[in-house]
Amino acid sequence: MEKEIEHLTKELLSFNEEFLRHFQEARETGSEQNFDKVIKPFANKVNSINGEWKEEMKKWLINLPLKHIRIQQVESVSEHIEQLSIQAFFPKTSKSRFLNAQRTVEFFLTEVLKEVNKEKRDA
Repeated sequence: MEKEIEHLTKELLSFNEEFLRHFQEARETGSEQNFDKVIKPFANKVNSINGEWKEEMKKWLINLPLKHIRIQQVESVSEHIEQLSIQAFFPKTSKSRFLNAQRTVEFFLTEVLKEVNKEKRDA
């Protein structure tokens, strides 16, 4: 289970970096991407991985309750990821709100990876 969570978490971290790149590009150019051709397929790909990650995380946390990672946080971060996957393409997205959500996602996913690696060491 930890291997799958580690893999999915790394994929989401990669998407999170991509969100930032798309956001910066949208802000610099001031143009929006085609929703049906670019945004929707990208968001669908992200949401597929995100949904899988959320389910795996819930199973993991039920089997191994952790002090500083809670199911409610997983739900919240998952929602942020869904929103970021679309908001990243729109130049009028609030910069501070976007960056705060993006940093929250990065911090939480990094913490998950630390915990997974700790579990692998302790096993």
